[in-house]
Amino acid sequence: MKMITACPHRVLDYVTVLAFALAPKAVGLVGTASTLAYALAGIHLLLTLITQSPGGGARPVQLRVHGAIELVVGLAVVVLPLLLGWTGAARTFYVAAGVVILGLWTASDYRGGTSGSTSAV
Repeated sequence: MKMITACPHRVLDYVTVLAFALAPKAVGLVGTASTLAYALAGIHLLLTLITQSPGGGARPVQLRVHGAIELVVGLAVVVLPLLLGWTGAARTFYVAAGVVILGLWTASDYRGGTSGSTSAV
């Protein structure tokens, strides 16, 4: 059973945006790691704003597509610092962020229903 429905997930999306936006200063990211954090903050904000949610107005991105994008980003954020040979704060931040994103992806209901929803996937 997916525990995180659309409304709480949307709040967590904004927390994710803040985490990426604050990370360069908070954990000392520099160079490409810093630029990537700011870019991910902006991209995730845009994705959140254009994702259709229950009770919201019509928006171009379905919640299921939003979920698929988060899965890909979560995996990429874990793997990227390992492939690029990042160490220290950059590696720790990105691997941890990816693990959190994947954990939230696993617990989130991307069907668009509310708590207790029985809508089909």
